[in-house]
Amino acid sequence: MPLSPRRPDHGWACLALLLATVIWALSFPFIKTVLQIQQGLAPEGGSWFWAALLVMMRFGLAGLVLLAWCGRTLRTTTRSEVWQGCGLGVFGGLGLLLQVDGLAYTEASTSAFITQLYVILIPLWDALWHRRRPSVWVWTSASLVLIGLAILARFDWRALKLGRGEFETVLSALFFTAQILWLDRPRFAGNRVALFTLMMFGVTALLFLPLFLATLPELATLPRAYASGTVAGLMLALTLGCTLFCYSMMNRWQPRVTPTEAGLIYAVEPLFASFYALFLPAWLSGLAGIHYANETLTPRLLVGGGLITIANVLVQWRAVRKS
Repeated sequence: MPLSPRRPDHGWACLALLLATVIWALSFPFIKTVLQIQQGLAPEGGSWFWAALLVMMRFGLAGLVLLAWCGRTLRTTTRSEVWQGCGLGVFGGLGLLLQVDGLAYTEASTSAFITQLYVILIPLWDALWHRRRPSVWVWTSASLVLIGLAILARFDWRALKLGRGEFETVLSALFFTAQILWLDRPRFAGNRVALFTLMMFGVTALLFLPLFLATLPELATLPRAYASGTVAGLMLALTLGCTLFCYSMMNRWQPRVTPTEAGLIYAVEPLFASFYALFLPAWLSGLAGIHYANETLTPRLLVGGGLITIANVLVQWRAVRKS
């Protein structure tokens, strides 16, 4: 993948993506709180059902808001905009499904750090695509990431397996890698952000409809799932802030930087997610009447997360210096 030339609005693009990343980090404790409340209100629902429902509602509602904004131009949507939105919706949707279900089985901070695996996968894919050997910096960073993941996920070296939450989050990172690379494809230059973002939201919501229907215990589960005012408030924040705003910023500004620069900016997300997890769970627990304890800065989180962060900075810093 060729590196994009530096644009005059490069600085604004970096700031916009950084702001989106800071807000995105809120989704980890928000989603974990919503899942815990809903599972208490309707325990008959399984984890796949709750993951499908949350993502379908989140992107479906965001799509309706965006449709009201750009509905008049919908008829002028081009095939390229449809194709770009479909790719973003499929890759991002599958990644979110695995990430959200994995959050039910691991801590928010751990999930946030493991998700950053795509930062290493981007330069690895670039090297394979151009049939050149990855540099020593990439291999060093990849090794640091693997060690950090093993520490965060409490990898069992005797059984040689990850926990369910950590394994699903690793798989989600593969789909997020594809989403970032898809957005950067030169053939989509000139597409209108609002229209292909609308397509993305619609495809993501529809992608989860079959899973939602297949795992729906009974119709009475739905009203019980949203009987909490805290759930409604958090879903509103997830829809407008972490979905509509953040993905619009990503889709508009990421093509103005290189994929490696975008990866470096997105690597800030677990740092903010870990910071939020130090105090937000207790506050959210007070609002919802649940038990969601604040996380602590354990040696495992500091060492594992620190190794991943160092690896991300190393590989991205080298890539940006070459651009």
